Amino acid sequence: MNFEGLQIEGDIMADEATLVKYSRDASIFLVRPEAVVFPKNSDDIKKLVKWVSENKSAYPELSLTARAAGTDMTGGPLNESIILDTTKYLNQILELKLARGTLPSNGRVPLASDGYAVTEPGVYYKDFEAETKKKGLLLPSYPASKDIAAMGGIINNNAGGEKSLLYGKTEKYVQELTMVLSDGNEHEFKSLNIQELEAKKAQQNFEGQIYRQMHELIEQNHDAIQKAKPDVSKNSAGYNLWDVLVPMEEIDPVRSRARDGIASPSDRGAATSYGMNLTKLFVGAQGTLGIMTKAKLELIKPKKYSKLLVIFLKDLAPLGKLVNEVLRFKPESFECYDDQTLKIAVEYLPQLIKQLKGGIFSILLKFIPELKMALIGGIPKLVLIAEFTSDEEYDAFSRLAEAEAEIIKFSGVQTHRVTDTVESDKYWIIRRESFNMLRHHAGVKHTAPFIDDTIVHPSQLPEFLPKLNKLISQYEGLTYTIAGHAGDANFHVIPLMDFRDEANRKAIPELSEKVYDLVASMHGSITAEHNDGIIRTPYLPKMYLPEMIELFKRTKQIFDPQNIFNPGKKVGGSLQYSLNHIIWR
Repeated sequence: MNFEGLQIEGDIMADEATLVKYSRDASIFLVRPEAVVFPKNSDDIKKLVKWVSENKSAYPELSLTARAAGTDMTGGPLNESIILDTTKYLNQILELKLARGTLPSNGRVPLASDGYAVTEPGVYYKDFEAETKKKGLLLPSYPASKDIAAMGGIINNNAGGEKSLLYGKTEKYVQELTMVLSDGNEHEFKSLNIQELEAKKAQQNFEGQIYRQMHELIEQNHDAIQKAKPDVSKNSAGYNLWDVLVPMEEIDPVRSRARDGIASPSDRGAATSYGMNLTKLFVGAQGTLGIMTKAKLELIKPKKYSKLLVIFLKDLAPLGKLVNEVLRFKPESFECYDDQTLKIAVEYLPQLIKQLKGGIFSILLKFIPELKMALIGGIPKLVLIAEFTSDEEYDAFSRLAEAEAEIIKFSGVQTHRVTDTVESDKYWIIRRESFNMLRHHAGVKHTAPFIDDTIVHPSQLPEFLPKLNKLISQYEGLTYTIAGHAGDANFHVIPLMDFRDEANRKAIPELSEKVYDLVASMHGSITAEHNDGIIRTPYLPKMYLPEMIELFKRTKQIFDPQNIFNPGKKVGGSLQYSLNHIIWR
């Protein structure tokens, strides 16, 4: 690729080793780029965007795909043109502060958070967490891959994880975003009240045009947008058009709702007036609308006390009812992993022990509950981890005890109360490392995340899980693991496949079709937190009517008329492209 006329401070690389490295993420795809750029600052990104824009007509395939840690399971950071890696230079935490009860700069609403941080996209979460913990703060929306993930991916995929059951996903914690848009300029986005929104719409520039067009698109299609919203606690499929218009009582609870007199078309009778928050759209957009240069994130103080109840299931039959029973006692986290994951954890015990604190002998003793069960009744089909937290120790313990008393009534269920931090870490590491262990120890087989992130309403689990298992069991010899977020009814199903086998290659599109039809029939989501990428963009019509797909296309067109940013994700992807780029070896 000829970068004539482009002058940046960062690095441009196109050697074989670099191109091979950036052809992969954690997905089943291989997409070889033409070059990888490591921008040193936001000015480099602005220059890159302007250079691509100016050369797009002569070279239509030119595009930019931002990448952080590359742990995406969907092919989201893969692209045949230019990859823009933020981890080399854009890797600083710019600000980290505790809240002091002051008013924010807009003077309207007291700070609801315990603190905040301003970060660049290339900061690894483990480094970010180390710094926030020094002030007793936490970003609770971290994914299971938190030890290898970076902030750019967490924000642009709208990550969720073990604490999302109580605290929600990343979208809830993004206060402000700074983005380089397709005009090549840097823009700041945050929640706007009505006066601020009208001032933005009055601007005679690209930013003003975006606010005018997006406000019109959402207002004119309000009912269709709300009707299309999946009935689940987490969703990363498509663009988040549902939450861009924000009721004024959420932005400014003091102001009378009727005072501004500007209401959503479907709610004028209630005189509900709306501001706008475009960060809700950028979070989870996979870098298809612009490139993030920094983010301001709300942080929380974790609860003081945590009590862990581990539940062992001999079969999956009671899982749906059991999950809903435990949810009555309000756990902060409710996770799970299956027998295949547990077997791999035992097989690679030395690697796990290295991640645990304490002597080898004392750590081995922590596995006695599993060894005892294996000797008596065999390895459990599923291990569930229910975490009860509170600032009052008795409250956390009593809810754990009440939940345990109810679930031991189910047949084939055993429970274990965790007594110390080392033992607690054991369960969390197995859960968090489940995919990573599979990925690196699958032998000739590949981890194949393609039906890996389905979610339905928890009340539907007793119906959904048997149907899901029946669909997968139609493929003889297909082994798979289950881990995920039982409390959200969000399961990560990871088949293990030998891609040299024709039957396995055939199963990917066939099983995807069947599973996503099932999810759509229950008004769930085909991706709760892993996003669309190359793997799921072609299946969005399973979830959404043509009018919603058209609204997604119009959203992309408003922000990125030349299709500069990460093409083929969210809109414009095809099943054939997806199949053509699977690593068939």
